[in-house]
Amino acid sequence: MVGQVNEHLYIPTKHIVEWTQAFVRHPSPQTERFEHEPQVQSFIGERVVPLVQELGLPWRRDPMGNLLVELGPERADRSLMLMAYAMTHPANRMPDPYAGELIEDASGAYVRGRGVSEQKGSLAAALAAVKAAADHLRLRGRLIFTVSTAGETGRHDAALSICDALGFTPRLAVIVIGTTSCVALANKGRIDAIVTVRGKASHSSTPWVGVNAIDGARRVLDRVMAVDVGANKHPGLGQATLTPTAVRSWPEATHTGRTKFGWCSTGACYRATIRRPRLPPSRRRRTSAILGRSRPSSARSCIPPRSLPMGRSCAPSTAGAGAWGCRRRRPFTATARSTPAFSASRGLSPRCGGRAPSHNGTPRTSALPSPI
Repeated sequence: MVGQVNEHLYIPTKHIVEWTQAFVRHPSPQTERFEHEPQVQSFIGERVVPLVQELGLPWRRDPMGNLLVELGPERADRSLMLMAYAMTHPANRMPDPYAGELIEDASGAYVRGRGVSEQKGSLAAALAAVKAAADHLRLRGRLIFTVSTAGETGRHDAALSICDALGFTPRLAVIVIGTTSCVALANKGRIDAIVTVRGKASHSSTPWVGVNAIDGARRVLDRVMAVDVGANKHPGLGQATLTPTAVRSWPEATHTGRTKFGWCSTGACYRATIRRPRLPPSRRRRTSAILGRSRPSSARSCIPPRSLPMGRSCAPSTAGAGAWGCRRRRPFTATARSTPAFSASRGLSPRCGGRAPSHNGTPRTSALPSPI
């Protein structure tokens, strides 16, 4: 929402609104290239940097393309970093996501577009505040304004690159995002667990010829949703959650049994997000083998997850033409990405059963021992 002119900023609200509209009109979506996405890099280089130069602020870019503006004494005991970021969520089905329209109604005026509420409106406001500090305040500590190439990537590469370029870690930091003018003092930690299930393609009229990865993925999801994340509630952050966030399957062809099925934000996998309130070090625990073992209930339903670090993968056994065996693979260790508040180990070990004989082209199911 467009507010009234604030005399403490020394910059008219009109200018901040214009900056926000310009930011929105330059797309910078998250893609599979993450921080190396050309639109993200050009947003900083072609949109933010010229404005910083126009405002007369000192600037430089680090090897990852992050923008750094540094003010105040270099060797100060006190330091504060304002970390904005360039990357937004993809436009998806939002109509006219990059128009940067100014919409007015009885309650006020608003800028509409992808990323306004997420971080581009906040980026414009923070830049105005930094300009005011540079021109009108006698800084006794180090003030750093950064525009990170990251966003919802779930990793810390850009932040580490910024600190490496600075040569130190600021004592205080504010993440510049839309919070309706409130300061948030904490956030839940997060783990992204990515699971890929592989099968063998077949036409839907002869499903027994292949191995449908969707069937295996359903069993994995049942196991995931049965995980107990605990009933404890943090007084400020609430209860831990476990939520599937995205699903995809391949090949993308009609009437075809899927050979690959997964859930994740980048498209090739399954991602279940566990969010936990921040715990003190004495209470952080590692959680092992949450999913346990999955039990195939029909012929050739042991799905070889070759691309993921599952606990085991399946391959034809030397014991005979009708048998399948398993070989051990390295377990997958998932770590907290957005904050080091919580970590977990996933040892995913599906059990591979025997392949049942067939009769008239139809595979028979065979009873397998319970993996529990």
